[in-house]
Amino acid sequence: MSALPIAAVLPALLAALRRGPNAVLVAPPGAGKTTAVGPALLAEDWCSGQVLLLSPRRLAARAAAERMAALAGEPVGRTIGYATRMDSKQSAATRLLVLTEGIFRNRIQADPELAGVSAVLFDEVHERSLDSDFGLALALDAQAALRPDLRLLAMSATLDGARFSALMDGAPVIESAGRSHPLTLRHVGRAAEARIEDAMAATIRRALVEEAGGLLAFLPGVAEIERTAERLDGLPTDVVLHRLHGSLDPAAQRAAIAPAAPGTRKLVLATAIAETSLTLDGVRVVIDSGLARRPRYDRAAGLTRLVTERASRAAVTQRAGRAARQAPGVAYRLWEDAATAGLPPYDPPEIAEADLSALLLDCALWGVADPRTLRWLDPPGAAALDEARHRLAALGALDESGRPTAHGRAIAALPLPPRLAHMLIAGGARGWGRAAAVVAVLLSERGLGGNDADLELRARRWTSERGSRAEAGRRLAERWRRLAGADDDGSGDIGACIALGFPDRVARRRGADGADWISVGGRGFRLDPASPLARAEWLAVAETQGTAAGARILAAAAIDYATVEVLFGERIETIRSVAFDPATGGASASRVRRLGAIVLARGPDDRVEPEAIAAALLAGVRAGSLALLPWDGPAAALLARARFAAAHSAGLPDLSDAVLADTLDAWLPPLLAGRRRLGDIPAEALAAAVAGLLDWDGQRLLDRFAPARLETPAGSSHAIDYAAEGGPKVEVRVQALFGLAVHPTVADGRVPLVLSLTSPAGRPIQTTRDLPGFWAGSWAAVAKEMRGRYPRHPWPDDPAATAPTLRTKKADARRR
Repeated sequence: MSALPIAAVLPALLAALRRGPNAVLVAPPGAGKTTAVGPALLAEDWCSGQVLLLSPRRLAARAAAERMAALAGEPVGRTIGYATRMDSKQSAATRLLVLTEGIFRNRIQADPELAGVSAVLFDEVHERSLDSDFGLALALDAQAALRPDLRLLAMSATLDGARFSALMDGAPVIESAGRSHPLTLRHVGRAAEARIEDAMAATIRRALVEEAGGLLAFLPGVAEIERTAERLDGLPTDVVLHRLHGSLDPAAQRAAIAPAAPGTRKLVLATAIAETSLTLDGVRVVIDSGLARRPRYDRAAGLTRLVTERASRAAVTQRAGRAARQAPGVAYRLWEDAATAGLPPYDPPEIAEADLSALLLDCALWGVADPRTLRWLDPPGAAALDEARHRLAALGALDESGRPTAHGRAIAALPLPPRLAHMLIAGGARGWGRAAAVVAVLLSERGLGGNDADLELRARRWTSERGSRAEAGRRLAERWRRLAGADDDGSGDIGACIALGFPDRVARRRGADGADWISVGGRGFRLDPASPLARAEWLAVAETQGTAAGARILAAAAIDYATVEVLFGERIETIRSVAFDPATGGASASRVRRLGAIVLARGPDDRVEPEAIAAALLAGVRAGSLALLPWDGPAAALLARARFAAAHSAGLPDLSDAVLADTLDAWLPPLLAGRRRLGDIPAEALAAAVAGLLDWDGQRLLDRFAPARLETPAGSSHAIDYAAEGGPKVEVRVQALFGLAVHPTVADGRVPLVLSLTSPAGRPIQTTRDLPGFWAGSWAAVAKEMRGRYPRHPWPDDPAATAPTLRTKKADARRR
């Protein structure tokens, strides 16, 4: 241990923790901080209790405990032990306990004083996991209020110690050097069109020829690891290929970490799990894809999706350093040297992109209504907290004031995300405890039962699986079931349990091939049509990946509609609506039965209230146009008169479209009563309603300025068309105007009427704006022609001096 670089700064670190409760240790990978600091604290006078060492990953926690126990010459579980969700080795004698950050969060929630604990060490804090940030915030709060003697140590592999120092009340920062083995970087690039598996396999084969020692290859996920392994078929016999990711059995993980057998070379295909905390013995070569897969929470969709993106500069530096931990090494990078500067400097803190439901509930139980009042390097965002608050209220975990309900406390007591905890409790209350626990484990532990999208199929496979990880999963399911007090009568199924935890993701098939689905929450999902699930009508969806508009289903189970009705019958609503159709000018009533965004049934509604029809017609006019109304006959004439009058005199009433639209609620509703179409409104009624907008004085002024009709000397009455092209126009038989020596006008004599003069048969014979001029001018020629066509009617030489008549000459003679 004394050969580790950390040994040079241990005295300064121990002295700092004797003087004060907090410290920050910055030590690069390979310095030995994970395995050396904890044991060194056990001998301190102030350390009479347990030391907790927090690790970001289960694999790293177990490996660190086993390594420290081996160095101490003891079996793991005695003085040095570990505790993870799937596995634990500790005893009453354990003084140094390595545990995952989630386990620590549950422990401090249950015991804020951390009785019997002398120190908490936060390892790899630079990774900025949500559990690490939150655990540190709770520990600082407990230290300030309850345990001023509690030692807190933040250990980081990057030079961000100053921020942690400020957060921890100005804690001293101790920096350690790392091992200085030479490291060679080789940027081999990758063609943009090349698949990452092909480029990785080719580079691995090249490195096996060019370099000595073990190889560690970083890939973004399990799928890429498997595809790369397929492309490496036929490796030299002395090369032993290992996979390393979180869903492997502990035995397989230990084999990947352990030194290679004599006469062999180790090749490890790993995810980011191997970036920090672990030392892989014998590795001299790193091949880095430059990619990382991270969870991104889509707040609008309420979904966490995995995104493959470029790794940060800090991450690729960590990866390359794995090659030079124990001896000179080389790192092959599948990108150009110049591209390194364009990588993001650090991975974003998880708190900025995670679902904050669990954090908000834990804070409420801690007695903190607003999590932002705790101490954070980066406080949670207000929008993310609001969304989490809404989800917890929907689960019944928080009351209207934001305090935890009894159900919320039960949820928080389980070491599960709120959705899964709620599912386990609600399922247990229905006698579905065992099925709910199975779902919780399958969704928490990737790879159990395979990776098929059908969780029922995975559950059946898991039942027959052997091996330590499968057995640990079964023990975990039973432990969770008992923790939740969940009964089991054997009646529950996988789909029903998923629906309890993810009610917004219950989905119905959209097409015959089962490729497209619509969820209760309104999101669209996609499914491989070849999947057996594609034949189901309904699915309970637990996990998806991709964009919110068409996320791919990763984990789901079939559910029948009868079960959906049993679970969510109170949420099914019948919505009666009346819609306006601009094409027909009518309103149609429909009835829709729906569960969220899923339409269960629709049809016409024959029980719609007349008031609803009238409201739809009114809304249709308001949203569309006044032109939808039957503006013909007297209604159109009234508008034309009023608009002519308003255009020629500022003091006259205004019936413009703007005025009619602004007063729509005053004059249109009475016309709509009992009608289903706008066209059913009588023209006379429409005219009367619009005229009602004018008061008595307004109507009198309108009648004087723009009279509706022309009264002729012969006693006939003719409608004046104020909308005619060329001005107000009236059609009148010429004999009705005999004796008229002055041209008729409107607008107080300012606008002459356009007279369309007709023959006794109603055929046009002349249009004029100057009747006296017509009498004196072209009348003679017109009269001569008309005498031949209509000899029984009078065609005098001087019409201005002739009595008007609408009768024949013989009829006039009889009356005299």
